[in-house]
Amino acid sequence: MTRIPLIAGNWKMFKTGPEAVDTATHLAQACADVQNKDIMIAPTYVCLPLVATAIADTSLHLGAQNLHFEKQGAFTGEISADMLAAAGVEYVIIGHSERRQYFFETDETVNKKILAAVSNRLKPILCIGETLAQREAGNTFLTLDKQVADGLKSVDPERLQDLVIAYEPVWAIGTGETAGPEQVETVHRFLRTLVDTKISSDLARTVRIIYGGSVKPDNIATLMCIEDVDGVLVGGASLDARIFTQIVKYD
Repeated sequence: MTRIPLIAGNWKMFKTGPEAVDTATHLAQACADVQNKDIMIAPTYVCLPLVATAIADTSLHLGAQNLHFEKQGAFTGEISADMLAAAGVEYVIIGHSERRQYFFETDETVNKKILAAVSNRLKPILCIGETLAQREAGNTFLTLDKQVADGLKSVDPERLQDLVIAYEPVWAIGTGETAGPEQVETVHRFLRTLVDTKISSDLARTVRIIYGGSVKPDNIATLMCIEDVDGVLVGGASLDARIFTQIVKYD
């Protein structure tokens, strides 16, 4: 089955409202002729409505960087799934390593957020990845197996048709290091087999498994040639519309 590549940009805690609108506008113009690829950008919460307006009627898709699993309540500083949907959000990043490291995100809270996302028809991007210590100890597959199993626990496979899995080795995020092609291919094949055996064969055929970790214009083509790589999640290189366009137009 042909899976449409997803080229996703995570803007993290960068850009004011006007800066986000300017970048999104330039990106939409530069990528207006792109076909057979989904392009997503995820600005900060405060920029979401502004960017939603800026990219309306363009080929770009809007994503959020996080969400809270409750519908509403006394959770100061949090944003719910239905609030994101009302703001025009289509995708939501869940379980990014920075959320796990700095804000104590766990596989349990990731699971709750996945449930909240699919209940509000948001497309979840489940982020998983091993640390350098886990990799050196030979626990890469054990770590990923647990993150997938716990993150998707009790979620009806029928509600995961829009699921995206983002493999981001923690040791490669923002370091300039990228996993070698053989390692990426091995891990992505493992993940697809994992989905096939533990969740659903149908989902294994359709789920997009994307790679993240210091993705740049000079390594995107190599990454996208790897079997079972269905796109990329880009951090710093997505902040510049010109550079991100080069990544989008890798072929």
